[in-house]
Amino acid sequence: MIIKVCGMRDPDNIRAVEELLAESQMNMMGFIFWPESKRFVSQRPAYLPERCKRVGVFVDEDIEQVKRIAADYALNIIQLHGTESPDDVRVLRSACGGTIAIIKAFNIATANDLEAIKPYEGIADYFLFDTKTALPGGSGSQFDWNVLSAYSGATPFLLSGGIGPDDVQALNNWFRVSSGSAATKCAGIDLNSRFELAPALKDVTVLRHFLHELNHHL
Repeated sequence: MIIKVCGMRDPDNIRAVEELLAESQMNMMGFIFWPESKRFVSQRPAYLPERCKRVGVFVDEDIEQVKRIAADYALNIIQLHGTESPDDVRVLRSACGGTIAIIKAFNIATANDLEAIKPYEGIADYFLFDTKTALPGGSGSQFDWNVLSAYSGATPFLLSGGIGPDDVQALNNWFRVSSGSAATKCAGIDLNSRFELAPALKDVTVLRHFLHELNHHL
């Protein structure tokens, strides 16, 4: 299972979280390049992770700006968390030379929201299902994961949206009883605001305990 810890910025915190993620080369660390976010990365941190995949999170950003940041931060993955169209995703992939994987995020409240995903099949490498709120991501709110039983796509996805330190049992239950392709297509989970001491500063002790429990239950 992929573990993605998003909303990083502090160099020492990046090092500490990287130690927790380094056991799997599939794991990811996310950096948010949306200026409206409390976790916005306005300048390159003094340290960037070397043993997990670097993910840049963008919201309706200009393609040339995405390319510049992707090169500057040596990103492995671009996450699009806005209203980017399928054509936008295609153009961005081509502009980056096809070497960077793409995650397309969708805000979910009901099974009807899954309809918007279909045009992106075969275009993104992963989907990310987040909680539908007024702003993109980082709300700490959780949606009803059971609505994902209606997901019938072929693209693997990351489960996001308010996953917190006390959710190991809930995750275990969801994976055990989930119907359809939801559980089999869930490639991992995305962790952010509910593991923070402050915006962009993760509680490493709490995160370590959560990952330990997760490894024993899933």
